[in-house]
Amino acid sequence: MLDIPTLETSRLRLRPYRLEDFEAYAAIWADPAVVRFIGGVPFTREASWPRFLRQSGLWHFLGFGSFMIEHKATGAVAGECGFHDMRRAIEPSIEGTMEAGWVLATPMQGQGLAEEAMRAALDWADINRRDKRQTAIIDPGHAASLRVAEKLGFREFGRSTYHDGPIVMLERTR
Repeated sequence: MLDIPTLETSRLRLRPYRLEDFEAYAAIWADPAVVRFIGGVPFTREASWPRFLRQSGLWHFLGFGSFMIEHKATGAVAGECGFHDMRRAIEPSIEGTMEAGWVLATPMQGQGLAEEAMRAALDWADINRRDKRQTAIIDPGHAASLRVAEKLGFREFGRSTYHDGPIVMLERTR
């Protein structure tokens, strides 16, 4: 089994998911403010469970995945960030890329934590997975995430539709 790294920033610890993280994880995905630009429908606790389980599986099969974001000062689960390849039915296809994503609990938003966490994840990817193109998809109405993506070096390469909603398609060159 692949060792999932733990990354540290000044305020955050990016680490593997733990079973005891599930209730906090489910609460994040049940928050309408969190999912407003990510499908728009809060997840039930039951629907959050397979999402939670897949995070460790991605590392096993792809050699990359997402991290649980832990706020160092409080020990609280702040959100998640990292990479996946969801085999999305999108044109143009981004299958086979490291699709970046980040989600923060509502109380953790607006503090620069998404950028801080993703910088650490991207630094790891730049060293350990140089072979993979880095992409992201973001709802065009999600100005905060688009700003974070721009600060991280992502640039728009197209627009498309996913699950009947518009998306901005981005990529990051190194």
